[in-house]
Formats: sequence, structure tokens, C-alpha cells
Amino acid sequence: MPYITKDLENDYRIYYEDLGSGQPIILIHGWPLSGKSWELQVQALLNNGYRVITYDRRGFGKSFVSKDGYDYSTLAADLKEVIEQLDLKDIVLVGFSMGGGEVIRYLTNYGSESISKIALVASIIPLVKKKIDNPDGVPQEKLEEILNALHKDRVNFLEGFHADFYNVGLLSQSVSQKQLDYDWSISSHASPIATIKAAESWANTDFRSEVGNIKLPVLIVHGDKDNIVPIETAGDQAARMINHSQYHVIPGAPHGLNVTHSEELNRILLEFLG
Repeated sequence: MPYITKDLENDYRIYYEDLGSGQPIILIHGWPLSGKSWELQVQALLNNGYRVITYDRRGFGKSFVSKDGYDYSTLAADLKEVIEQLDLKDIVLVGFSMGGGEVIRYLTNYGSESISKIALVASIIPLVKKKIDNPDGVPQEKLEEILNALHKDRVNFLEGFHADFYNVGLLSQSVSQKQLDYDWSISSHASPIATIKAAESWANTDFRSEVGNIKLPVLIVHGDKDNIVPIETAGDQAARMINHSQYHVIPGAPHGLNVTHSEELNRILLEFLG
């Protein structure tokens, strides 16, 4: 299996998949899944001549587990290892949900010398939590409810979470039961430590002071029915703060729009890349 390795004493191994040739696109997955969640984007990008790299965040998928290191600066350092060890240049970084945080923190900490464009898809950027100056965010009590559920009955919570991910309800079935089962299998096998500490990071990290420094071409894509990361606190606000961005709102799309609206998302991504 292909791994990014260093510090072998602490068993540092980041699992990645590297396919195709051409301009490299790094797809950074959301919480609590793995690089497998990009399945419907990988093939579309390969078919259009791109080199596509996915990797599993530490503690998720096939990557190593650490007792800490789930803050965004450490996660961005993991991304840096992927970029440097694969000797990538002229990169497009695409961050889904939590993955948008690695994209922004990487630019903050390491600059944009090797990066040509970025895309934020259903991203948590710039801030999830509700505050006095962020009234459209997720209330603190709701975030605490999520963390408490992860501590008490993680696997049961994840089942309901994936239904909310796709806005599955009594009157709607946006994805098959097999897709829900597949996602649950991936997330339930992730490290409990990683699942909880990564959730603390995406729930509490404020990127508002960082996004204004971005000079690269930026694509923002968000669904207007996202019940996980509300569009008002994420896509809408990010587009205002990055005023040179391309902003696409997908009507009726839930958080997991990379699955439910994959054809539309792929078209938007390919137009941005082209």
C-alpha cells in the first residue's frame, strides 16, 4: 500500500492514492469519512486528464492513529508531507467540509508557491460555531450535543449523522440505503479518538482572519439545503470574505452533494479547472 511516511518510531503513515497524470488535484475528504468519499469525482477528473491524489486524514481510513495532532496546523503539516514527498507543483487543492480547513491553514502556514487554485466544497470555512459576530452559525449547545453523543454512543450517532448528511427523511430518500451503510462502515471504523478530536477542531476553529489573505483563484460550492454546515455561516460568508471567488450555490443540495449532485459538482469543478 502507498504511504507517506516519516518519524517511523511513532509509526507515522498517511495512506494515499495517486492516479493519472497531468496537473495534480488533491482531494481532501470531510469528517468522518475517508478518501473513498471522492469516488464520483475521481473518475470524472481522471477522464479529463488530471492527476488525482486522495489521502486519508490521520486517524481515518487506512492512515495511522495518534493520540493528538487533530488541530488544523498539524493536519496542514500532514498535507505538506503529501505535497513534498510526492514532489507536486501547480496543485489544485479541493477541500470538502472539514477538508476546507486544511486548505486554508496550509496557505496560512506555508504559502501558495506550489498551489495554483483552491476549491471549497460544502466547506466549514470560515466558521461553524454561532457567536455574537457570527449569528448564523451552529449553536454551542448543538455542537456540545454532537460531542456528547460521540463520547457516549459513537456508532449509533454516526448512523443518524449520515442520514442528515444527505437529508434523508420520512418523505425523501436522496441516496440508497447501501450508500448510507457504506458511509457508516467507513466512519464507524475510524479511530474514536480521531473522530472526537477532529470534530472539536472543525467545530471551534475560526478561519475568518485567514481567508482575507487568499490571492489565488477560489471556487466555493455549497448546497442551499445543507443541514450539517448551514450555507449562511459557510458558503455565503466565505464568498463575501473572498470577494474574488467564484461562488456556486446548488439548489436543493444537502451537505453530501458530492454524491447526491455529483454530476453538477463535477461540471462546476471541471469548468473551474479548465
